[in-house]
Amino acid sequence: MSDSAALNQRFGIPGHISFKETDGMIVAEIDNLHAKADICLQGAHLMHWTPHGQPAVIWMSPAATLAPGKSIRGGVPVCWPWFGPHATRTDVPGHGFARTVMWEVIGTKALEDNGTWIALRLVPTDATRAQWPYPSEVVLQIAIGKTLDMDLGTLNTGSEPITIGDALHTYFTVSDIREVLVHGLEGTTYIDKVDGGSYKKQSGPVLIEQEVDRVYLDTSGDCVIEDPGWQRRIRIAKRGSHSTVVWNPWFEKAQKMGDLGENGYRKMLCVESTNAANDIVTIAPKKEHHLWVRYSVEAEK
Repeated sequence: MSDSAALNQRFGIPGHISFKETDGMIVAEIDNLHAKADICLQGAHLMHWTPHGQPAVIWMSPAATLAPGKSIRGGVPVCWPWFGPHATRTDVPGHGFARTVMWEVIGTKALEDNGTWIALRLVPTDATRAQWPYPSEVVLQIAIGKTLDMDLGTLNTGSEPITIGDALHTYFTVSDIREVLVHGLEGTTYIDKVDGGSYKKQSGPVLIEQEVDRVYLDTSGDCVIEDPGWQRRIRIAKRGSHSTVVWNPWFEKAQKMGDLGENGYRKMLCVESTNAANDIVTIAPKKEHHLWVRYSVEAEK
């Protein structure tokens, strides 16, 4: 029996979730009364979420490829157990290893509201233990329905405190990046990584007119992406996070990246719920931390 067949036998739910192999990778396909979604088991990487009757909410690059050990451009990469470059090591990947290693399905169920729930657990290996030698368990729970809910949980199974950084590095689909606004960060101090890490204060809503790579500090409220081209607003609610990253590479950097697709930067915007910069988290022994988000679509006011 193939891996996907075994998963279908154990975790498949007709009218909700099934598993298939794509380019040698196993993908969970969700199709319920509310929405469609795809999750690659490598990285527990949600690649699509499209509520019925809506343009896609989660953006995937048309040039994205699925390959063992490689991160996927777009979707919702899971950054763990650090965000950005490692604090002391240069021999380990930026944003940690969670997005490029295998996760295992540990549960699925049909929800009372006709949504679909799946839980995945990171599978440690000798390679990951060499980078992260601390006893811990990482589980991502995803609920696909009228909203998209994601809960990244880290349990410290050891006897000493551990300190993590993490993020749900979400790429949102927009009609035209030059027209959208991000509300909810007004008056917030941010680290401008494009301008050498200088500290600045946000005035008014965020408008993307050039390369943007910012870590907004002390942010716990909702952010809203206002997209007049599609007459909709994407609301981002979160818990367990007090920092927010806003990122778009703009034209020149996108050209050098090579996997965003032609003018892909104009169709995407990352608004990331994070534990980054001064917002890293220390977890006591036998305790856990949860980074939770809910994405929902609203008609434009």
